[in-house]
Amino acid sequence: MALDGRLLSNVGVLAAVVEGGSFASAANALGLTPSGVSRAIARLEARIGVRLFDRTTRSLNLTDEGRLLYANVNPLVLGIEDAVTIAAGSSGAVRGRLRVNTDAFTSRLLLAPHIPRFLELYPELSLELVARDQLGDLVAEGFDIAVRFGEPPSSSLVARKLMDTRIVTVATPGYLKRHGRPAKPADLVDHACLQVRNPVTGQPFAWEFQRGRKLVKVPTTGRLLLTDAGTILATALAGVGVAQIKAVGIQAQLDSGEFVDLFPDWPDERFPLYALYPSRHLPAAKVRAFIDFVMAAITANAADAKPKTRR
Repeated sequence: MALDGRLLSNVGVLAAVVEGGSFASAANALGLTPSGVSRAIARLEARIGVRLFDRTTRSLNLTDEGRLLYANVNPLVLGIEDAVTIAAGSSGAVRGRLRVNTDAFTSRLLLAPHIPRFLELYPELSLELVARDQLGDLVAEGFDIAVRFGEPPSSSLVARKLMDTRIVTVATPGYLKRHGRPAKPADLVDHACLQVRNPVTGQPFAWEFQRGRKLVKVPTTGRLLLTDAGTILATALAGVGVAQIKAVGIQAQLDSGEFVDLFPDWPDERFPLYALYPSRHLPAAKVRAFIDFVMAAITANAADAKPKTRR
C-alpha cells in the first residue's frame, strides 16, 4: 500500500475523532465540517478494507480493527507532530490539548491545588483531567498520559515510577478524645473505621500494617463505605472514624495536627505512583512537561515525608 498525503491526512482525522470522542469535535479541532470528517473516515475504511467505527445516533466506538490501527498509528502521528515542532525551531514548545487519565485521589488531593500554576506556565496548552476508577485502554481512548497509584498492568505502555507514599492510619483529636487512642493496630477492631471500596473487587480494602518484614492484617469494621477521595478526607476530618489514607494527600493536616498519625512505628506500608504513556522513543513535549509538573506537586506536598518522631 503506497503512502501518500491523502492517507496521512485521513489517519490524522482518525486520531482527532478518537481524541475528541465525536465527528463534531474532530471537525472543530481540524477546521473541517462534520461531513468532511465522515468522508475522510469513509475513505480510510475503504482504503484498508475494514470498518473502523461502530456508529449509532447516540454512540461512537472503535471496532477491534479500529482500535488496533489507532494503537499503532497514534505514536507515529504524535512523532510527526514532534518532528514538525523541532523543524520549526521550537522543540520545547508545549501546546495543544493534553488528556490525562488519573484516579480521584491523585486528581483531587495531589494535582488540583497546583493546576493553576501549570496552566500559567503553559498558556498554549489546554488540559483535560479525567478521574475515574479504572485505567481502561489508554491508547484507544485517546489519552496522552495516565498518572495512577498502584502497580501498572502488563502492557506496551511505558511505566515510569514517580514515587512511593506511606499509608498512614489517622484520626482527629476529637475522635480520639471521645473513643480513646488505639495502642496497636489490633486495637482497631474496637473502633469505627472508614471503609473504602476497592474498584476492582467491589469489596472494602483490607487494612494492613507493615514494619520491616512484619505484616499484620486487621479485620476492621465500620458502617460507612466510601469511594470518593474528597469524601473520605472530609468525613475523616469530621471525626466520624479512623481512616487509612496515602500520606501524600494529607501531609498538611498531619503537620497542622488536624490528623493524628496513630501508628508512626509501623511506617513501611507504601503505595507507588506511576506515569504511564504510549511507548515512543521520545514523549511529546506536553507529556514531559506534565511529568515535571507532577514531580513538582509531589515535592510541594512533601510526598515521601517520614513520620515524625514522638517526643
